[in-house]
Amino acid sequence: MSSSAYETLLSPGRIGPLELRNRIVVTAMGVNFGEDDGRCGDRILAFHEEQARGGAGLIISGACGVMYPIGQVQPWQIGISEDAHLPGLTRVVDAVHQHGARFAVQLHQGGLNAVDDTKAGRPQWCPSIPEAIPGDFADGLLLPELETLARVGIPTFKVLTKEDIQTLIQAFAAGARRAKEAGCDAVEVHGGHGYVPSSFLSPKTNQRTDEYGGSLENRARLLLEIVRAVRAAVGPEFAVIVKIDSREVGREGGITLEHAKVTAKWVEEAGADAITVSAYHDFSQGKLHSASNIPHEPNWNLPAAAAIKEAVGVPILASGRVEPEHAEAEIRDGRFDFLAMGRKLLADPHLPRKLAENRRDEIRPCIYCYTCVSAIYTRESSHCAVNPECGLEYTRDGAPRPTTRKRVAVVGGGPGGMEAARRLARGGRDVVLIEKSDRLGGTLRFASLAYTANEALLDWLRAQVEASDIEVRLNTVATLDLLASLAPDEVVVATGALRNLPPIPGADLPHVLSGDEMRGMMLGESSEAIRQKTSLLTRMTTRAGAATGLTANLDFVRKVTHAWMPLGKNVVIVGGELVGLELAEFLSERGRHVTVVDEVPRFGAGITLVRRVRLLADLREHDLGLYPGSKDIRIDPKRVCFTDGSGHTRSVDADHVIVAKGTTGDSSLAEAFRRSGLRVHEVGDGTGVGYIEGAMRDALDAVDAINAS
Repeated sequence: MSSSAYETLLSPGRIGPLELRNRIVVTAMGVNFGEDDGRCGDRILAFHEEQARGGAGLIISGACGVMYPIGQVQPWQIGISEDAHLPGLTRVVDAVHQHGARFAVQLHQGGLNAVDDTKAGRPQWCPSIPEAIPGDFADGLLLPELETLARVGIPTFKVLTKEDIQTLIQAFAAGARRAKEAGCDAVEVHGGHGYVPSSFLSPKTNQRTDEYGGSLENRARLLLEIVRAVRAAVGPEFAVIVKIDSREVGREGGITLEHAKVTAKWVEEAGADAITVSAYHDFSQGKLHSASNIPHEPNWNLPAAAAIKEAVGVPILASGRVEPEHAEAEIRDGRFDFLAMGRKLLADPHLPRKLAENRRDEIRPCIYCYTCVSAIYTRESSHCAVNPECGLEYTRDGAPRPTTRKRVAVVGGGPGGMEAARRLARGGRDVVLIEKSDRLGGTLRFASLAYTANEALLDWLRAQVEASDIEVRLNTVATLDLLASLAPDEVVVATGALRNLPPIPGADLPHVLSGDEMRGMMLGESSEAIRQKTSLLTRMTTRAGAATGLTANLDFVRKVTHAWMPLGKNVVIVGGELVGLELAEFLSERGRHVTVVDEVPRFGAGITLVRRVRLLADLREHDLGLYPGSKDIRIDPKRVCFTDGSGHTRSVDADHVIVAKGTTGDSSLAEAFRRSGLRVHEVGDGTGVGYIEGAMRDALDAVDAINAS
């Protein structure tokens, strides 16, 4: 697709007095890359500089505390409450400007989401004491995550007096003034996501009876006074953006779209040059954490953005899992003006530049695994499953570079092997990629059936390998004799994990499938019956290709799999971690009655927190039987018997049983190669199950080690 396909998205845009080179905005994301005292250091500077180098028009910082540390929401959040914060911020702005991008800070006070206020023993600022709302969010947390949150403590609250309100307003104004002094091009006033202005706007959290509560006009008063004060502090020739919630998803009695349209008009009149349209949710409900500002559903917030645009005359920044092609059409049709991107620009900060250079297929895809945001929930710095350099940009200038030409053999064509091979080839290495099966992909092929977003990464890695000078040898077993004939200087082993059936009584019965057998069945690679289905699939694909010019892909496999999967109606999965739960969802969507049983006290290890709480909610909605903390599991010919976590004896009908546990690392091949004198680097699940993120990170580390040697 040519860059002209993105003519509108890549065209210059204006926000008040601010000219931008294109309409792609790095939306504000709290990534925890600041220093201990709220200053901007080398880490956050390099992070934003890479985004500027990648071609974004405007970069908006993560939440920047106007009263820091009061209102702090993350351990390594940045602040703008003191002049001491300015030198570091100025360095960031200068670095961004060197690459032609513009920079804004997001002004914010965390209020009811200020976790670090609670941890430090400070009260959270709020309009009124919030009511306790029961929900299922905590049910999806693993025990270490519960322990992390327990260490934060129990929140206390500070109901704001009118004097406090004036203090807050002046803090926003002072933050805006400092941003201008630091050379920023704009500020974004955060009026959403449950922070202080948002909690005043919401009729659910604002129960005041004075002029800051009650009617919408009163509830919006605080935000509007903040916007006016910010405008007065920076003057007319400085861009002011305001972020608001278009609605509160799942929160009965909360902000509605009709509220937001009126608020947006008032915000414009108060001096805003643009409005960022977002959303918030009922925090107590696990599934809703991926149903508002970080949505799972594509284009989730765009209808609201379009509705608010009709109510105002200033530009609208929209976001929410939006592909560039869709954004191009929406902007061209006048439904919003700027595309604010988050997760996609963590996965590949050079997305804008690649679009402009007609390199759409080279963009590293986001797989919507929520690794980035889940890290924030567990009070870590953010990281990305598919881009291991995210957050480590400040270390990469010192990363080792190839100094001599080397021959490297990569054994295993899964995600770790493909990523290592493509990085090595890009560095000028002579690479041979050896894969024992007839195609590349490894476990990622199976993962792409169970969770379709993974398919984009599979396609991207394959395309990267195909576009390189890598010699790929399929249907080839890596033996010592073969490696001796290749005479590699280094060997990368990425052969995956060992999958054995654990010692469960009845696991040897004929209706019991191991994880490998299930994977083979789903991919059409095992048993005579499955080979017959594969033959049918091949014939159908050939005919479809002749008729349409299309080649076989996972989507076609997925459709055929839906029709013919040779499993009975009742399926029991023994194993409640990532593979087991994704299989449960996959089979439930294909009409099976699924029960998941495991000894682990909580389900979902290996799945990032935000995706896990959504998946568990989906499984409950599908009426699956979920039995963590079970013991004495026994497989009989037609049922599975066990004692559940409450001590009750249960017997569940089972036409088939899938054992989705027992996976361990396997270094045996790597050790054999080492004993022969080869220099060996291990990557991926063979070193211990780390899934996609582990494979991609190991590949980077292995390539760095090869370059260093």
